[in-house]
Amino acid sequence: MDRILEPEVMDTWLEATAYDGMDFGVVNTVFAADAIALDPNAVKVLDMGTGTARIPILMCQKQPQYLITGVDLAQSMLIIGRRNIEEAGLNQRIRLECVDSKRTPYPDLDFDMLISNSLVHHLPDPLSFFAEVKRLVKLGGAILIRDLIRPENDVTVNNLVENIGENYDQHQQQLFHDSLKAALTLAEVQDAIDRVELPNVKLTQSSDLHWTIDRQKT
Repeated sequence: MDRILEPEVMDTWLEATAYDGMDFGVVNTVFAADAIALDPNAVKVLDMGTGTARIPILMCQKQPQYLITGVDLAQSMLIIGRRNIEEAGLNQRIRLECVDSKRTPYPDLDFDMLISNSLVHHLPDPLSFFAEVKRLVKLGGAILIRDLIRPENDVTVNNLVENIGENYDQHQQQLFHDSLKAALTLAEVQDAIDRVELPNVKLTQSSDLHWTIDRQKT
């Protein structure tokens, strides 16, 4: 099945509130724990495509030394994210900025750890994102990137959407449907890794729905 792009930026208030209202609690908790395990002693962390900042909040609640910069192009997501951060009492440790993850203003090798969850399927040209990952994280720094895998056909997509659960309304189901069709295959992710020569990372299919790139701090 060919990739069908969805909008790169989810910047309507309806999309942002629908996304923040989706039940990603378990998924986000697992992601945060996986990231921490890669480098529990990191200080400067970059979250690319932070959305409403749920994962940085979870990570800072566990690791008191983490200072996380979260970037996203969707202003409505960032508005909700800043509210979530304030409610969690983490304004001094999590900073959100409206920045393009494909072209960031940060210096080379500036971060101890780089994370990204569910951003890549939004990008028309993921290669520039992977090049930024390589540029921004310190040599030997931790990396965790996770996203959806594109199914082989529409039948599988429809079955996955039908089984997403009763707690998702029609708009949320459509967001999930569009995300699956915009996602990359494992082969496409591996090709991007090879082309930018991202060193010492491991690509795995981490669930029925997801691929994961990770690198332990060395």
